[in-house]
Amino acid sequence: MVDFTPHFVPADTGWIEVIAGCMFSGKTEELIRRLRRAQIAKLNVKIFKPETDNRYSSNEIVSHSYQSLPSQLVKSSEDILNNASEAHVIGIDEAQFFDIGLVEVCTKLANSGKRVIVAGLDMDYRGIPFEPIPQLLSIAEYITKTLAICVVCGNPANMTQRKIKSGERVLVGAADSYEARCRIHHYIPESD
Repeated sequence: MVDFTPHFVPADTGWIEVIAGCMFSGKTEELIRRLRRAQIAKLNVKIFKPETDNRYSSNEIVSHSYQSLPSQLVKSSEDILNNASEAHVIGIDEAQFFDIGLVEVCTKLANSGKRVIVAGLDMDYRGIPFEPIPQLLSIAEYITKTLAICVVCGNPANMTQRKIKSGERVLVGAADSYEARCRIHHYIPESD
């Protein structure tokens, strides 16, 4: 696989990279890989995650395969802007849990010369686009769509299957609540 993603500090400009896909597709692993490379290059890296995502750790971003990097919990997208002034590279995980203001925050950071790398679900468990990811995809310079493997048939999966009954759009969980499915094997479960 050829990697066209930049791995250096922006020169006189910034940009936005979005890593989007379903659960278990490697979004956080890819985010961690890019951020580690920036750290190896001795760039100032700041990593943020929403306080609603405390599945594995409150002070790290953690992939489902338990790769991790230290991060800062924030309540809103505005908190990212207020805490990233010294950073060259900003990593944001679980972007779907942030408010729509994340789009403006990422734009301001990129306009100020920073590299902004955002990872998040592009669709909810019903297959409906999950804001603010669609808006971020439209303004990003670099986009990576990750795919998982369907647990039913082994085909490429781009859907997140909810395994428990709940009508809530946001239900933080991992393998206990979700699995990756292809188009054929994905269905919308009944709600309580």
